[in-house]
Amino acid sequence: MPTILVTPPAAEPVSLADAKAHLRAEHAAEDELIGTLITTARRHAEVKTGLAFITQEWLHYRDGWPAESALPLPLAPLISIEEVAVFGADDIKAVLDPAHYCVDAASRPPRIVMRDARVWPAPGRIANGISVSATFGFGPGQDDVPEQLRQAVLLLVAHWYDHRGNANPPPVPLTVAALLAPFREARL
Repeated sequence: MPTILVTPPAAEPVSLADAKAHLRAEHAAEDELIGTLITTARRHAEVKTGLAFITQEWLHYRDGWPAESALPLPLAPLISIEEVAVFGADDIKAVLDPAHYCVDAASRPPRIVMRDARVWPAPGRIANGISVSATFGFGPGQDDVPEQLRQAVLLLVAHWYDHRGNANPPPVPLTVAALLAPFREARL
């Protein structure tokens, strides 16, 4: 069940200027490195929390429908569903009518639920027979991202910046895990 990034975030939750101020880096010689660390820290924090920080579009594939009437989505927070489609045996895509399902963006994970007594149409393709195109994120700008998450990104950038080139770096600071913990999805 692959999930593919279609449109990456247009910005990062932490600006280069903010990261440089946090690092007390006054020169431009390592701007590219710091920018890469910001992106890497965001992705690390997104994976740890199951969240998309800045608005981004993803394409999620499934082989089949879940047994229950709700289709869980891989990320949160959900902004919108662009399209839910089923592929036939001939690989032709049929887009589902949005009137046949409702979107539950408030749940974690967000989900798509069939209305009334409707049933999901069976895909004809054995692999990746269902696709969901969706937009996730807190919003388009860094100010839309909760401050705790932004702080976690800054701490990760500083940690990796301080230990770059170290073949045996120390583990990620526990403060980062503590900042991310309230945003992690509880799983049993």
